[in-house]
Amino acid sequence: MAPAPDAPKVRTAREDAQAKRDEELDSAYLYRQLAASESDPRVRALFAELAGAAERQAAIWVGALDPGAGSSLPAFQPGLRTRIVARIARRVGARRMRPMLAAMKVRGLSVWSVHPPAAHGQVHASEYEGARHRAASQGSNLRAVVFGVSDGIVSNVSLILGVSGASADPRTLVIAGVAGLLAGASSMAAGEYVSVRSQRELFEHQIGLERDELAQYPEEEQAELAMIYRARGLSDDEAQALAKALMADPERALDTLARDELGLDPASLGSPWSAASYSFLAFAMGAVLPLLPLLLCSGPHSVYWSAGVAFAALFAVGAALSLFTGRNALYSGARLAAIGAAAALVTYGIGRAFGVAV
Repeated sequence: MAPAPDAPKVRTAREDAQAKRDEELDSAYLYRQLAASESDPRVRALFAELAGAAERQAAIWVGALDPGAGSSLPAFQPGLRTRIVARIARRVGARRMRPMLAAMKVRGLSVWSVHPPAAHGQVHASEYEGARHRAASQGSNLRAVVFGVSDGIVSNVSLILGVSGASADPRTLVIAGVAGLLAGASSMAAGEYVSVRSQRELFEHQIGLERDELAQYPEEEQAELAMIYRARGLSDDEAQALAKALMADPERALDTLARDELGLDPASLGSPWSAASYSFLAFAMGAVLPLLPLLLCSGPHSVYWSAGVAFAALFAVGAALSLFTGRNALYSGARLAAIGAAAALVTYGIGRAFGVAV
């Protein structure tokens, strides 16, 4: 008889308290490191206050144990991951590392980019931010589709011309174009799925932590929220009143904490399957354009039609990108077409050299 699998290890109360304490003290360590390297006195003061709040929350976890058990916990040492993140943040700047810091349970990151509306509309700050995040998300999706199409065009026309440099056989070019479309679209979809899935898991984990902390010590969470609002320009009385009003409803409180402490929007986590599907379709839409002349035309000149269609499409996509960049449409179109042509010429030259060598 095969041995029964080991049962999952259940942490004791002491081990759980130590893990929670170390998590809070890791956050406190990061806050102090960020405060030491922050040039904005308003943000520096916020991080110093948040460090103190994290240390008080760590003491709550220790205090939940019997006096003897609490005093026997080993001395805290910052974890290796915490020390690495702190060192990178000091070197490159914390503002460039917001996703990594959010994963490390660093709160108040929205202070760098988000400001609540005027005082009379403060209680609606979370709704305001939700609309802002959703608008930004929709714009990002449209940009992703446009860039996916351009990637498909450049990748497949480069592949087709590269193969044509080594072999002029139309059947070979069609096979290469179809393979490039399927491989490129599948690769884009897989990468986008992993990216969005990982981001969603991070968001869900962080929101879950906020939910646990809201149940464990709501007063401390309210105090942290008030600190953030003070750092964003409110008076102490206004910050306290706003934090108290938002914390009165647990679901609204969780939504607000996710937005204002973590800079996350719980309503826009996104679907990894949807993101993967959009990436696959966008790349395939672009990659099929240089392939169509090979499927519809016969003869040695079909590859020239393929290149012509591809470069015309790149010009159109570049002109469309000017809607996001604000640059001149003709300039943007010509630039993207030139970049695509350069990539195609390089691969054609490599294919030509390879074909001659073989």
